[in-house]
Formats: sequence, C-alpha cells, structure tokens
Amino acid sequence: MAETTFIAVVNDTNPDNGGRSYNMTISGNNLSQFLGKRIGDLVDGIFVGEGEQTLAGYKLEITGGSDKTGTPMRSDLSGGNRQSVLVTASTGFKGHSLVFKSKGGEKKRFRYKPDGMRKRRNFRGNTITQDTRQINLKVVEAANKSLGDILGSIEESSD
Repeated sequence: MAETTFIAVVNDTNPDNGGRSYNMTISGNNLSQFLGKRIGDLVDGIFVGEGEQTLAGYKLEITGGSDKTGTPMRSDLSGGNRQSVLVTASTGFKGHSLVFKSKGGEKKRFRYKPDGMRKRRNFRGNTITQDTRQINLKVVEAANKSLGDILGSIEESSD
C-alpha cells in the first residue's frame, strides 16, 4: 500500500493574528492518531506537522475535511463511507442554480434560488478514514508560541 498523507488546514482563531489558515502535512506514525477520529473531536497538536514545525502545546478541534476526490465530510452522517444524500442549502450544497440570459448580445449569469430546492449530493461521513486527504482543524487552546512564529519560517524559506 502506498504511503498516504493528510493535509491539515489549521485555522488560527485568534483575531489578533488575522484569522489566517496554515497548511501542514501529517504522515508516518502521526497518521494513525487521526484514523477513527470524528468531526468535533479534540486532537493534540504534537501530531500535526513534521520535525521542528509540530504544534506542541496546542489543542485542535476537527471541523471537517474532504476525501481523495474532493467530496466533503458532513458532521451529521455517521461512519467514514461515501453516501448520497438529498439536501437543501447547507454544507456542500449552495442551493442555487445558474441561469444564463442574453441581453443585447451580452450573456449574463444569474443565480436563481427557488424555494425548497433540493438535490442529491455525495458526502463522506464524519469519521476520518484512509480515503481522507484533507482535515480542517481549528485552534481551541494555544501554546506560548504563536502559529505565525512556528510556521512563518516555512513560508519565508519557500518564497
């Protein structure tokens, strides 16, 4: 089996830092710490990142994610399998259809939101499995060092 990795999108909820999000990778033994976790569970930050850029001292909450095909996870679906659900406007479905109208040779696009519009969409359950590729995390408890200080060196070195 090929080596799998997760992309962790860590959202800094501190308004002083501007609410930035940071991308980090989770691989190796840290990967097994996330398998079986659900949306809403708390995770220790030491399992996020690699080497010097781990988030030791942070507590993170799982807020969502997506699988290898981009299908979003929903907190109200149990399990980790893919399910087809009839939904109204909510997570994973905006609830509008696009209508194109020509006016004077110019094509315009309008969003049309009919009342009660429902569509069948594919979603992943709320449990992290091997098929998950992205995990969205939110900072619940911060450590002494800010996320910008820990992860700022990564951005500067990659530019």
